[in-house]
Amino acid sequence: MLERVNRQWRVFATGFSFLVFGIGGLILGAIVFPLLRLLVPDGPRRHSISRSILRGAFRFFVELMRAVGVLSYELIGFDRLERRGLLILANHPSLIDTVFVLAFARGCNCVVNSALSKNPFTLGAVRAAGYLKSDSGIAVIADCIAELERGGNVLIFPEGTRTPLTGDIQLRRGAANIAVRGNRDITPVVIRCTPRTLTKGEKWWRVPPRRAEYVLEVLDDIHVAPLCADSSEPALAVRQLTAALEQYFKMEIRTDAVA
Repeated sequence: MLERVNRQWRVFATGFSFLVFGIGGLILGAIVFPLLRLLVPDGPRRHSISRSILRGAFRFFVELMRAVGVLSYELIGFDRLERRGLLILANHPSLIDTVFVLAFARGCNCVVNSALSKNPFTLGAVRAAGYLKSDSGIAVIADCIAELERGGNVLIFPEGTRTPLTGDIQLRRGAANIAVRGNRDITPVVIRCTPRTLTKGEKWWRVPPRRAEYVLEVLDDIHVAPLCADSSEPALAVRQLTAALEQYFKMEIRTDAVA
């Protein structure tokens, strides 16, 4: 009986949390960011302020979900993200991974799905923060490299979508292209969610049997050059690096599951 009541509460609390997220997105997009655009005409400075506002809003959302019992979380090694010029790659087990990382990583740019720039709840945030769109083709690679060269941090979920329930991680080559052509090492963030929730194709009200526990861990940098040492051609190096990164994330997740 108690378990049933707890689960029903978490369904309500999850819906309430997303309602707050949606309302907050509309307020930011319709009032806060247009006002900021009038007050701060300088684009880069406005983007920086917008990202700070979003960081606070995302942290509020995460803490709300924790307070109402939807989830708990643990952060490990996030002090490593205080450095500048980082290419940050993360796996993507659930819907709120982007919100989680951006809530605790200061001033990150982010490569996002273009659908978010059309969604009324998120388009204001995406535009105000100057987030990069994943469907921009070769241009997004150049934009990411330019951001890194300016000392900015760039967050990418190289799977391009949420990890399927099978756990079969398959990476797209965009992130490896940026690392190889921009001559950048990689700062990995491994996200673990137990039990899995808010997965691809899963309705938000299908809450797990117990509260979801998130662990977000920033691991040691991955040095790219040794992984591409056998190739002098950028295209081949990108393929090799993509394969190596797939194995890296699979191993990290598998090791955690065994433990």
